Order: sequence, then C-alpha cells, then structure tokens
Amino acid sequence: MSDKLKRVVIKVGTSTLTHPSGQLNIRHVEELVKVISDIKNSGVDIVLVTSGAIGLGAARLGLKERPKDTPTKQACAAVGQCELMNIYEKQFNEYGIIAAQVLLTKFVLTDERKENVINSLGRLIEFGAIPIVNENDVVAIDELELEVGENDTLAAIVAVITNADTLIIMSDIDGLYECDPKINHNAKLISKITEISDELLEIAGGSASGLGTGGMATKLRAAKIALSENVDMMIINGKRPTNLYDVFDGKKIGTLFTTDKE
Repeated sequence: MSDKLKRVVIKVGTSTLTHPSGQLNIRHVEELVKVISDIKNSGVDIVLVTSGAIGLGAARLGLKERPKDTPTKQACAAVGQCELMNIYEKQFNEYGIIAAQVLLTKFVLTDERKENVINSLGRLIEFGAIPIVNENDVVAIDELELEVGENDTLAAIVAVITNADTLIIMSDIDGLYECDPKINHNAKLISKITEISDELLEIAGGSASGLGTGGMATKLRAAKIALSENVDMMIINGKRPTNLYDVFDGKKIGTLFTTDKE
C-alpha cells in the first residue's frame, strides 16, 4: 500500500450502503467494513463520514421514497441513525475495530466549539478507534431544508480539521466525466483535476439516487474546500468497496483532485 497515505477520510454515500429500494445492501456494507478494517490494520488512520441515516430510516418506517417535509426527515434520521450505528458497530467489532459515533452540525464547526471537535476526533484516532461522522439530521434543520448534500461538504471539513492526507468520496459513479455518462455512453472519465474551474462546475449534475441528496456539484464544492487546504480528494465508485485497495496500492482509479500539477 502507498506510503504516502497515513490518514484518510472516507465518505460513503447512501447509494453505496443501500439498494435502490432503500433497504440495506448487506453485502456491500459487510465488504466495505472488511476492506476498511484491513486498511486500518496496515497502519492507516481512518475517519468514516457516512450518509444513509434518513434513507435507512425511511425504509424502516415503510416509506417508499425520501421524505420531503422536515419533521418526517427528522423522524427518519432518528430511526436511521440508530440502525446505521448498530450495523457499523456490529460489523467493525467482527475485526476488533472500535467504532465511535460523532454527530455534527455546521454550527459546531463554525464557532468556538470547533476546537472541541478537533480534540475529540484526534483523541479517538489516538485510541485506535474509527470515528463515524454524520450530519446530525435530527436537529440540523437548515441542512435538512436546504438539501445541498451536506455530507460531502462535511467530509471535506473533517478531512481538513483532522489533517488528513486524502479525502476519498465513494459515490455511485466512477468519477467526474466530461459529460453525463448516463446520457452519453462515450463520455470520458477525467482522471486528474488541479483546479475547480467554472467549466467543471457547469458539468456537475444532480443526485442519481432518489434516497440521497449529494450530486457532483456538492463533490466539486468539497474538492474546493479540500484543495484550499492542500488536502487531495478522490471520487471512486462505491459499488465495489475493494476499489479502496486500488487507491492505497497507487493504481489509477476514479478522479483525483490535487494541487500537484506534475
């Protein structure tokens, strides 16, 4: 594995964790946890930023699609957060890894309490735990109403405050394409990006998953935050969790956002 990557933040989208029905994709989650645990055992510090609470909660409550009104979203998040952490704790425990839940809001990350978050995450990493971070959608009204895919932005902020080498965003697509590959099958994958230009922002589209909120636009915003603090970012396909091995083996995969122009 790459000697360069000593600490990474991995962001997992709803589409990686669930089937299109909204129900948990057990095989994907089990494989994801196994791969992350193996990488951690190699000596890499890992922070996991996870989506999926509202989607899982909606499925558990019998809803056919992501709710539109805020109170229902909050109710789904409350149910889904319990289920999500239950799953992670059980799965990571199989490999002797301690999982720790960290629920954040943008207000905690923008005022004097930010230092407490930094200290808490740092100490959890020192103890060898994997902090599992999610937006606190039960109380974060602004994020729920804005529907701007805050977990991509959240992941970038967490990568910066934990001094990560790289942010890896696992999505439902292989990376950033020159145009929408779902419309144009000849679309070419952009393997490396060193600047978030206006042209790139125009390429970005919406979320392909009905249960998630993030699209490529939110990922480009995340990349902008990461690159401004010299943190590399990658977008890879989360449908194959073993893609993470390729990242750490230094193979070309997905789209790399970096300030290194070489």
